[in-house]
Amino acid sequence: MSLPSDFKDSYVDLAHQLADAAAIVTRKYFRTQFDVESKMDASPVTIADKQAETAMREMLDRLVPEHGIFGEEHGLKWGSGAGSKYTWVLDPIDGTKSFITGKPLFGTLISLVYEGSPVLGIIDQPITKERWVGVAGRPTTLNGAPLRTRPCPDVKLAYLYATTPHMFSGENETAFNRLRDSVRIPMYGCDCYAYGLLAAGLADLVVEADLKPYDYMALVPVVQGAGGVMTDWRGRPLVWQPTPGATDLKAGWPGEVCAAGDPALHAKALALLDWKH
Repeated sequence: MSLPSDFKDSYVDLAHQLADAAAIVTRKYFRTQFDVESKMDASPVTIADKQAETAMREMLDRLVPEHGIFGEEHGLKWGSGAGSKYTWVLDPIDGTKSFITGKPLFGTLISLVYEGSPVLGIIDQPITKERWVGVAGRPTTLNGAPLRTRPCPDVKLAYLYATTPHMFSGENETAFNRLRDSVRIPMYGCDCYAYGLLAAGLADLVVEADLKPYDYMALVPVVQGAGGVMTDWRGRPLVWQPTPGATDLKAGWPGEVCAAGDPALHAKALALLDWKH
C-alpha cells in the first residue's frame, strides 16, 4: 500500500514519541514486584500495561485529537474529526507473560491505520533498546539502519516462529501442524520480537492464530518494508475498520496471520495451511 496523500511525516515523529513515553513506564516496572490481574479472556495484565497505554493515549488526545485510538487495555475511542480516516492501534506490552517473567522479548506495538490498512508501524523493545520502524512504501529500519529479509524459497529450509503452540486449537491447530512439521526448525516464545527477527533476515516465517488487530497491525509495515509478505491464512490483506457505533468490534478481523521473509515461501506456507475458512 502507498501512503495516503494527507499522510504527514510528523506522524512518524509522533510514533517515536509514543514509543518513548511507553518505554519510560515499562522500564520502570521491568523485573520489579507488581500485581498481575487476569482479564475476561484469562490473559494477564499489569499496571505497566495500563499506565503505558494511558501515557500514549494522553499524548494522542493532545496532539491529534481528530484521530481515533484503539488500544488493548482501554478500548476504542473515536476521533473528534468528523470523517477522520486515521486510527492509532496500540499494544503497550505485546508479550505480557514475557514481561512478567523478566524476559526482554516483549515489545510495544504502535500502528497508524488508514481506512483499515496499516501504513505505519513500530516494534519497540525498551530493554534492549531496539526499535523497528515500518512506513508504507519505505524501507524498514532498525535503530535507523535499513533492513532486508533473507531469501528462503523452500519450506524445508525455513526457521519458523509462533508465540506458543497453545494459541492454536481445532482446525487451525491441524493446519498449523502441517506447516510446522514441514519446516527445518520450529521455535516458540518471541511474541512480536519474532517479526523483528524476520525483518532483520534472521528468521523466515512467523505463523500465528488467536490474534487481535493490536497484536499485528504494527507488524505489517515492518515486515513489508523489509521485503517480506504478511497476510491472513487465506492470503488476504490484514485490514480492520470498525463501523462507528458498532458494538461487535471483532466482526471482520482475522485471527490467523502468516508472515514470510520470502514471497515464494509465503505462497508455499499458505498452500500447506490450506485455510478455506
